[in-house]
Amino acid sequence: MAVSARRGEPLTLEEISSTALRLMDEGGVEGLSMRKLAAELDVNPMSLYHHVESKEALLRLVCHGAAERMHLPPDDGAPWQDQLRALALTYHRHAREHPALWTYVHNHPEIVSDRRMRLWQVLYRILRLAGVQEAELCRTGDVLHAFVSGLVLFETHGHITDDPVEIDRTFDTAVNLIVRGLERSR
Repeated sequence: MAVSARRGEPLTLEEISSTALRLMDEGGVEGLSMRKLAAELDVNPMSLYHHVESKEALLRLVCHGAAERMHLPPDDGAPWQDQLRALALTYHRHAREHPALWTYVHNHPEIVSDRRMRLWQVLYRILRLAGVQEAELCRTGDVLHAFVSGLVLFETHGHITDDPVEIDRTFDTAVNLIVRGLERSR
C-alpha cells in the first residue's frame, strides 16, 4: 500500500470508496474526480492509482462497496414476505440516499447485473423461500428488480409525487403487489 508523506498512514479501499461515495452524494458523478478525491484523503493523486486504475474502476469500486454496505435482511427465519419487504425497503432507501450512485449504476448494466453481488444472493434466497423454482430465479429476480427500479426511477424524476408520505405509500403498494403476485404463483 502506498503511504502519503502528508497522511502518514496507508489508504484503504474502504476509505477510498466511502469518501468517493460522499463526494458523489454531494456533487454527482461529475463532481467526483481523482484529484478531488485525493485532496479529500490528503494524498497525492497518484497514490490513488496504487488502489484503482482509473475513474471507471473507482466508480465500480464505489458501486460494489455501497452495495456491500447495504443492511440486507438476514436469514433469520422470518417469513419470506417480511424478508422481501425488508429487502425492497432497503433498496429503496439506498436509492434515495445515494441518487447519483443509483443513477450511475442503472446507466451501467454490467454493474447491476453482477449476480455475485450480495444483493442478488439475498434476493435469490428469499425467492427460493417463496417457492420460486431454481430455473426461474434469474428471470423472476430480473422482473422484480426492473419493477422496483422503474418505480424508483419514476420517483426520482418526479413522475409520481414529491410528498414523502405519498412516496412511501406508493412504494408500499408496489411491494404488496409483488408479494401477492408471488404468493399466487406458488
